[in-house]
Amino acid sequence: MKLYSGKTVAECIKQACDELNLTEEELIYKVVEEKKGLFSKKATISVEETSDVILFIEEYIKDICHELGLDASLKTFYRENLIKVLIETNHNSILIGNNGRSLEALNELVKLAVSQKFKRKFRILLDIGNYKDKKYSRVIHEAKKVAKEVLSTHVDAKLEPMTPDERKKVHNALTSWKNIKTESVGDGKNRAVVIKYVPSGKEASVNESTASQEENKEE
Repeated sequence: MKLYSGKTVAECIKQACDELNLTEEELIYKVVEEKKGLFSKKATISVEETSDVILFIEEYIKDICHELGLDASLKTFYRENLIKVLIETNHNSILIGNNGRSLEALNELVKLAVSQKFKRKFRILLDIGNYKDKKYSRVIHEAKKVAKEVLSTHVDAKLEPMTPDERKKVHNALTSWKNIKTESVGDGKNRAVVIKYVPSGKEASVNESTASQEENKEE
């Protein structure tokens, strides 16, 4: 954690952004002091670095694994504002759970803990034994299979409910398909992707907006 002081909070933020080469949106800060006197002004902010967030995530996951009696090793990657943690334990199936439900719950728990600690939301993705990557391959394969049927029949089809990151993978996988549009419907755990047929000339940019905006709000 670093402290930055200046006459205003805005000045402190600029100092931190310039030194750390970050944008204001990327900066993790908290106002420690802000005085607005008639003859003097002073402000101080504390800034956390991404490495602090990653360290907190890793320790949090290890504590949970320890409570479950699991030996865990972690590898963490940070790219394009996404923190991805690869987890390996001596009993991966315990953390994955039935159809990945335990992994999904753990992911949400970690995001909530980080949000409470650093007072902002982060895109965090946990994977155990490459479960998520294998799941992505399966859902994309199924989505493409269904999309071919939709092209043939012109009848819309609804896929099984998926997590936000899985739906995003499906949207992205079908973005370039002509005469195909995807959108998510439903709420919570029942939210699913619908694959629709769109006549020629009407499909342009439909999937792009869906893939880039809709699921990003939920991650």
